[in-house]
Amino acid sequence: MRTLLGAATALALAAALLGAGTADAAEPADTTWSADLGTAEAAGVTVTGGTARLAGAGAFRAPATEGAADGPLLPTGLLTFPARDLPAPTDQVQADLDGDPGGATVDVRGQRAGGGWTEWLPADAAGAVQLPQATDRVQARLVLTGGAAVRGVTLSARPAAQSVEGAADGPPRSYRVFATREGLVGGTTSNGHVITDRDVFVALPSRRALSTNGSSDYSVKVCAPNGRCAFAPVWDVGPWNTRDDYWNPADVREEWGDLPQGLPQSQAAYRDHYNEGKDQFGRDVLNPAGIDLADGVFWDALGLTDNSWVTVEYQWTGTSAQLTRVVSDVAAKVLAAPDAAARVVGLAAGKSTVPVQCRLTSAVGAFLQIGVNQFLDAAAVPDAAKVAPCPGAPAREAASRSPTKAPPG
Repeated sequence: MRTLLGAATALALAAALLGAGTADAAEPADTTWSADLGTAEAAGVTVTGGTARLAGAGAFRAPATEGAADGPLLPTGLLTFPARDLPAPTDQVQADLDGDPGGATVDVRGQRAGGGWTEWLPADAAGAVQLPQATDRVQARLVLTGGAAVRGVTLSARPAAQSVEGAADGPPRSYRVFATREGLVGGTTSNGHVITDRDVFVALPSRRALSTNGSSDYSVKVCAPNGRCAFAPVWDVGPWNTRDDYWNPADVREEWGDLPQGLPQSQAAYRDHYNEGKDQFGRDVLNPAGIDLADGVFWDALGLTDNSWVTVEYQWTGTSAQLTRVVSDVAAKVLAAPDAAARVVGLAAGKSTVPVQCRLTSAVGAFLQIGVNQFLDAAAVPDAAKVAPCPGAPAREAASRSPTKAPPG
């Protein structure tokens, strides 16, 4: 009897150990949480009585005329939730809405190993978002249109098979596009920013690269034919289209994937009569603009007096330089040499992202190189002392100094 009990006990213990081993080997469960509507950053959205609705006309501007199969641009607002740290890497997030969501949807992005973010990606018809790489930190935002009323947002992150890895080094994508002046002082941008006089930001025709109000997660470097450059955050959506991330390859581009990468739909419509010369809303495209510039970029940073072709670097698409935010709320001067008296060749918007390459210290102070013959005073960037020194950087001659021209207007 004692022997039989001992055998039974051993079998039970073995089964328990086997079960424990099986449980340990099981895949980790999905991470599910409810987004708090009350703590989200609102742009064109109001949350009352626990329900999120569009506030007034919303943050996105409607087109002047209607038409096209896609219909008019509906007033749209954004509710951006705090970022969420995950216990396991994910590459797929499921979003479920409670209430009367109507045309509401959810965008999700993931933070890369280097600290930058992927672009915002919209959920598909089933509410799923496939991220381009595994991440252990995600952020979601609710996109409201029309009469949608949302009482709750439930998010679920599915564990990824691969681990979080940094992207291979590479320069940011760069394209030559036509730029127009946005103006509209006193108006509201798509991220809820109220436009001020001589403001410093840009608009691109896709909300995939729209920074939250006051942030510079998505910034561009814009250079004019006169050699002046601006570093500025993306705070608005436009001109012309709202789903034209033309800087992305065809298999990623949200719309107009039959066009070459780097060619805005508006440019193809204006120049080649693509889409019968109309934008996504059926409006006749009157210029080929692929970027809009706020007045401070247009006049003060670039010294433009009319719409112009410019070269744009989409900084979040590159990994070859350290992206660092400017400390000040006001624009910092971009200098032609590491000398406070050097010629001013552009501006870096307050809180904008700049691609820091190296640090140069001399008798006249400490400076950071952010491009070819482009320098910032090191005081404009946090932890500048930790930046690696420029290798064998020669002293710049005083000949690079010249009076700064006053901006037009």
